[in-house]
Amino acid sequence: MRLAVRRLSLIAAALMTVSGPALAQSAFDAERLTNNIRELSDDSFEGRGIGTPAEDKVIAFMSERFAAAGFEPGGVDGGWTQPVELTRFAVSNPTATLSVGDWSLPLRQGQETVISTRRPGERVELQDAELVFVGYGIRAPERNWDDFKGQDLSGKILVVLVNDADFEAPELDTFGGRAMTYYGRWTYKYEEAARQGAAGVLIIHETAPASYGWTTVANSWTGPQFDIVRQNAEAERVPLESWIQRDVAVQLFERAGLDFEALKVAARSADFQPVPIPGATLDAGFDVETSRIQTHNILARLPGTTHPDETILYTAHWDHIGIGEPDANGDAIFNGAVDNASGTAALIEIAHAYAAAPRPERSIVLIGFTAEESGLLGSEYYAANPIYPLETTVGGFNMDAANVYGRVTGMGVTGYGQSDFDDRVVALVEGQGRRIVPDANPSAGTYFRSDHFPLAKRGVPMAYMRGAGDFRDEPIADRIARRDSYTANRYHQADDEWSADWDLSGQLEDLEVYFRAGLELANSREWPQWRPTSEFRVAREASAAQRD
Repeated sequence: MRLAVRRLSLIAAALMTVSGPALAQSAFDAERLTNNIRELSDDSFEGRGIGTPAEDKVIAFMSERFAAAGFEPGGVDGGWTQPVELTRFAVSNPTATLSVGDWSLPLRQGQETVISTRRPGERVELQDAELVFVGYGIRAPERNWDDFKGQDLSGKILVVLVNDADFEAPELDTFGGRAMTYYGRWTYKYEEAARQGAAGVLIIHETAPASYGWTTVANSWTGPQFDIVRQNAEAERVPLESWIQRDVAVQLFERAGLDFEALKVAARSADFQPVPIPGATLDAGFDVETSRIQTHNILARLPGTTHPDETILYTAHWDHIGIGEPDANGDAIFNGAVDNASGTAALIEIAHAYAAAPRPERSIVLIGFTAEESGLLGSEYYAANPIYPLETTVGGFNMDAANVYGRVTGMGVTGYGQSDFDDRVVALVEGQGRRIVPDANPSAGTYFRSDHFPLAKRGVPMAYMRGAGDFRDEPIADRIARRDSYTANRYHQADDEWSADWDLSGQLEDLEVYFRAGLELANSREWPQWRPTSEFRVAREASAAQRD
């Protein structure tokens, strides 16, 4: 372990030396980085669940380390935090049965289905609710696409496919090819169903278009769910939010005399019409305990010397799933070491790098967002209630689930082509002997699945990057196997734990890029721009007069 850490420290020092004279020595400390990841993902932090005693430990941990690095409190009222009010929904005693004629299939929570809600109330009770297949459940006027065709779906259960039509047929290019749009996200499916007046949604889970397996669905949605406090939640949320296994959907369609695969093909056309599933109904009921909780974003700030009202952001979410159902090994603590103790520890390293450099002209703000795992709620709250005006937020860098497997040949840019951040990091990446890699898996919709998105959709240019490409050091096969095993067996599971065998050299290279790109912006009068083709350009242009 000591030899591995020393090797990483030497790599970090070399990176800082070749990158320029701003720092006399490395501000990135490999031993500090791995130790902070280890502590944040220790069992004593109980999976960093929001609104639990563990949250107080995270706040104390991060604020102490930000202060030690030379940053000041960046939250409200001179403190380290921004309170975030959420509604908590805990489902209990769920029952559900699908029926077609004299055939019925009980759906077990976490097995055939996952049932949840984010609508206030004490109980949800649905009897003989009719089922309608609505394809991908998308209404996109700007793309001449409407899966609902004006039909009255009030009180119906909408059965929908995950992702969007181009995943199965990218040559159609209706939604930009295989790069998932926001229309493909589960959050959108539920939001649009509420606008249609539906009583509920059954999203058909398929691993490839969802980009994760059923275990991830079960772990993520069988526990309490959260939402920001809404003025009219009844209009914005459906009573029943649910997923079902693909095999369940196939069986349901067969019993109703329908061909699931044929309807999937039909759903790829803009001419698709909603298809009532003949004779199919759903009975579902569950109790709901609704309560308000307060959780916190954690903020640190380094004021700029000449333009302190202009802000560069670095963000990462500190929360994870908390304590859930025990796995096969009896482990119920979802430690979240890679996702996202690694990004949270990276914020601390960024703080040390800036503290060791000459004070920048623009301010640097570090944000540990809460409730990312509940639907990007901490970042959504901040973006709607910014402490530092979005109009004069220059841009930022989001760090989520770092590379812990070694040096790679590229820097992956999620949302490549959205903004000129792509150009700003090219020289830094190439200076490391690497190359820029556009979205490695754009069909996964990663651009809409992390905390930069609520800021981006309000016009703030945000870069979301991490190591990508081939491994550069032997044993390459072992590194590939460990990375793939994480995705298949540890992501959003109790086994996402810190390992003494990690190779953080790749993360150190990425940190160098984040820091250098931010430092250059912080000492300039430049403002990153969205590309003309970006859907976020209009929101930014609306506030152009407030930036000099």
